[in-house]
Amino acid sequence: MGFNMKDLQKMQARMMKMQDDLQNSTFEGVSGGGAVTITINGKFEVTAVKLTPEAVDPDDVGMLEDLVLTAFQDGFGKVTEAQAQMMQAMTGGMKLPPGMGF
Repeated sequence: MGFNMKDLQKMQARMMKMQDDLQNSTFEGVSGGGAVTITINGKFEVTAVKLTPEAVDPDDVGMLEDLVLTAFQDGFGKVTEAQAQMMQAMTGGMKLPPGMGF
């Protein structure tokens, strides 16, 4: 590959910046046509949950549970995709050995 120490240090600094940016980013997972919205950060921490009044039916708690779960999975998927895109940008699509990614 022909990297010297200076190139590796630049790459490491760039990767750390990208990882920091990702961790400070927020993503929204949505379900039920917007009935449930979950905000999740790049560390996979849920930071907010919003429910519309229509999503809350005391006679159908199971539906609300499904909507929350689906919204979380949507947000989780968006963070995972952002991580994958970041790694692809860093590695130029080359495969890294296990343990070398995030």
